[in-house]
Amino acid sequence: MRKLTDWLLFFVLAVAVSLPVFADDDDNVIDEVVWVVGDEAIYKSEVEEQYRQMQYDGQRIDGDPYCVIPEQLAVQKLFLHQAKLDTITVPDATVFQQVEARINYLIANIGSKEKMEEYFKKPVTEIREELANIIRDQGTVQEVQRTLVKDVKITPAEVRRFYNQLPSDSIPYIPLQVEVQIITLNPKVPQQEIDNVKARLRDFSDQVNRGERDFSTLAVLYSEDRGTAMMGGEMGFVSKSNLVPEFADVAFNLNDPKKVSKIVETEYGYHIIQLIEKRGDRINVRHILLRPHVSEKDITDALERLDSLRTDLVDNKKFSFDEITQFVSQDKDTRNNKGLMVNPQTGNPKFEMGQLPQDVAKVVADMQVGDISKPFVMTDERKNKEVVAIVKLKSRIEGHKANMSDDYQTLKAIVEEKKKTEILNEWLAKKQNETYIRIKDGWRNCEFKYDGWIKN
Repeated sequence: MRKLTDWLLFFVLAVAVSLPVFADDDDNVIDEVVWVVGDEAIYKSEVEEQYRQMQYDGQRIDGDPYCVIPEQLAVQKLFLHQAKLDTITVPDATVFQQVEARINYLIANIGSKEKMEEYFKKPVTEIREELANIIRDQGTVQEVQRTLVKDVKITPAEVRRFYNQLPSDSIPYIPLQVEVQIITLNPKVPQQEIDNVKARLRDFSDQVNRGERDFSTLAVLYSEDRGTAMMGGEMGFVSKSNLVPEFADVAFNLNDPKKVSKIVETEYGYHIIQLIEKRGDRINVRHILLRPHVSEKDITDALERLDSLRTDLVDNKKFSFDEITQFVSQDKDTRNNKGLMVNPQTGNPKFEMGQLPQDVAKVVADMQVGDISKPFVMTDERKNKEVVAIVKLKSRIEGHKANMSDDYQTLKAIVEEKKKTEILNEWLAKKQNETYIRIKDGWRNCEFKYDGWIKN
């Protein structure tokens, strides 16, 4: 039986917005109820809308869409009903943040806000509202699932039993994995470049405060945060915890929407901020981000510094990579961990090659364990800026069939996921049995992924 969590996630975010209801060419019916789950109806138009959106997004559908999609909707409705019983909700700040990210994605792919509105035949305010409902439902379903499986604990004995019972041809294959340590330096930015950036931002502030230009227009034209620039610098409603501290301290102290903040320095660059609206502990602001840019000479100087450091590490052996990292590296995520990179997908230091940052993977591919690379330039994708780095290959585990000594954590994760899936499937079967379900003739002849929809 297919993993329930994958099934639910596959369609919720694929549906960016609801498309218009249309007449059916075959029977000329504007709309019809095709499933009923409890007191919730699933309409043919819903199924058609999601099918079209999935085609637009290039989503693969495993089976007949007129079987797969209504079943997905039915599963979602069972979880949402449970959420009401348990009063499970999703914070508005989380919803608004994801809505803005999706709106920005749509605008980037369609071309402009106006083209997006034309494509979906509705204003951006309506698109936002529909997206918020979709994302809120997705988050609610996930929260119900987390609640149902939160007490799952896996013991070493269970992992060992699972592994010992696996047929030899079913033992998972573990691809090549590496552990990598890194030291990074940010090329020194000339003071004149910083002064120029601040002067431009002060000029923008003066133009807005004098009423000569709109903040949003300047953001579209000049902000280097391209994700928000297309929206006139608007960030959407966020809580203080969603922002870096320096930015949050200034933004949450703004009170006059007509005024522009002082210049704020963060790890991303320099900002000016304008208040749009406050709602309790959330805030919506516009910002303009400018980054000081480094010259080729600045990058070369940083490369030479790291090359000298590498010489001391490799040839002179004055100190070890582990020792020097915390004093030299400017990567705050790794410098206090002896430079050891952590895989954000798994939370442990082992990376498959495709999971490493692309610039790092290119360098590591030809290294042997213990090697320290020559300095290279890489892009810090989170901050969208160039840094220079050296890396050390700490370990390299060739592709192999999983074993208990090397791959315990991987095997434990498999057993844990299996147990969670069993719990969710058992819960679903119980809910199907307890809930009134009716499927319209013509929509029943399906190979459903889950038994229990059609009751004898």
